[in-house]
Amino acid sequence: MAEIQSNNETLTGFPFAPAGWSPDQAAAAAGLEPNDRHWDAVRALQEYFARHADGRGINMRELHDALDEKFHDSGGMKFLYKLFPAGPVAQGCRLAGLEPPAGSTDTGFGSVQ
Repeated sequence: MAEIQSNNETLTGFPFAPAGWSPDQAAAAAGLEPNDRHWDAVRALQEYFARHADGRGINMRELHDALDEKFHDSGGMKFLYKLFPAGPVAQGCRLAGLEPPAGSTDTGFGSVQ
């Protein structure tokens, strides 16, 4: 497993985690009690953001499709909505320590924040 340095701690299992991120702080901020399935989604989000950090921003539709494909065997987006009731992209990004992409939260449209 890859290791990174963050907050003077070695984070094993989160090779694409943003600087300053820790699982304990993330769980408290997201308002969840994460299990292994949550952490799998966090790793997928962190990896996606790391691979698409080219300055043009994250495309919400491409991220949605990538998550659906990644977790297809578990039920795709339906599975992810069970894990993250406030939205797999918005709530998942908060847990992953990432800025949710434009369009993932819209209070005028009825999204849950």
